[in-house]
Amino acid sequence: MIITKKKKKEDILKSLGAAKKIYLFGCNSCAQQCKTGGPEELKDMTKFLTGDGREVLGSSLVDETCYRQAVRKEFRQHEEAKEADAILVLACGAGVKNVAETAAEEQVVMPALDSTYLAKVERVGQFFEGCALCGECVLADTGGICPHTECPKGLLNGPCGGVADAMCEVDTDNKCAWVRIYDRLKIQNRLHIMETPTAPKDYSIPGRPKKTVIER
Repeated sequence: MIITKKKKKEDILKSLGAAKKIYLFGCNSCAQQCKTGGPEELKDMTKFLTGDGREVLGSSLVDETCYRQAVRKEFRQHEEAKEADAILVLACGAGVKNVAETAAEEQVVMPALDSTYLAKVERVGQFFEGCALCGECVLADTGGICPHTECPKGLLNGPCGGVADAMCEVDTDNKCAWVRIYDRLKIQNRLHIMETPTAPKDYSIPGRPKKTVIER
């Protein structure tokens, strides 16, 4: 799940510039759960923009704004989206890109949110960073505890020298990720894994732009 946060209203107005006719896109998946791009947020944004003297022509709440065909469907069904001077997207960056690539080239498409991280969901409203999308997963050797996301320094071969009483020196409320990894591997009788150093990160792996096509 992609976690997003709202941009400042003044930054949104600055991005919109002189645009008067606005169309909104929301996301009924990740952004809805984050309370950044669901139905209530679309209503609030409509009220805010109207109060600023702009005309909101309408809005679309897409099940998943990152799904290209769903966005295309909204453009086919809502002519008013094609008439807008600017389109404001309350979704992650992938959603913004989908809308921008579907809209007419002369239409300005801009984000209302900032995308922050990929999360695991504890329960509704409780999210924790789950994956750094590094393209080189080491969880098989770390007992399922990710040093990329759970160690503030991203250390791959054990803890730093700042560990005190098993607690992280950066985030003092949390137990050191590498202490947790050690404890987990010990329970699993797999401590021998730590005897083999992890190679330095290959930063060429997460090269951009990425593309995956699955043959069916």
